[in-house]
Amino acid sequence: MSSEALVPPPVLWAQRKEDVFLTFSIETKDPTIKIEKDSVYFKGVNASDNKVHEVTIPLYDAVLPETSAFVNKGRCIEMILRKEKKDSPYWPSLTKDKKKPHYLKVDFNKWKDEDDEDENGEMPGGNSIEEMLRSMGGGGGDKADKPSFDDLETDSDDENLPDLE
Repeated sequence: MSSEALVPPPVLWAQRKEDVFLTFSIETKDPTIKIEKDSVYFKGVNASDNKVHEVTIPLYDAVLPETSAFVNKGRCIEMILRKEKKDSPYWPSLTKDKKKPHYLKVDFNKWKDEDDEDENGEMPGGNSIEEMLRSMGGGGGDKADKPSFDDLETDSDDENLPDLE
């Protein structure tokens, strides 16, 4: 084992009633990813500096690994984890640990509060994870089983601001 400590990649997270979104902000070709019921493991070599980034994230609550998915977008890896308890309240944090890891940040572009979601938890328009996986040669499966990345880029901050007087 080398004397260098492994460095975790920057991770952004957000959630919905039934899903948790993770974005590993690292450019890597062949990451090793393991989605377990109570944790997520990531290991990858950064394409720009050849540093190894590795992290195991113990999750706040259980997820369903068989219906969770990820896609390598080139500059980052996006992951969607399906929560095991669909009717439970929002998680107060990604991990059970009270101390916030330095590499973990909230993804405000994807974040939606409990009271902001409509009845079925959908966001307006956009591509789903199934379509992204199919376009990359992956599976996708049944829409009832797989989570989707509905248009997460839509944000009220994207609207034009009025002119200053």
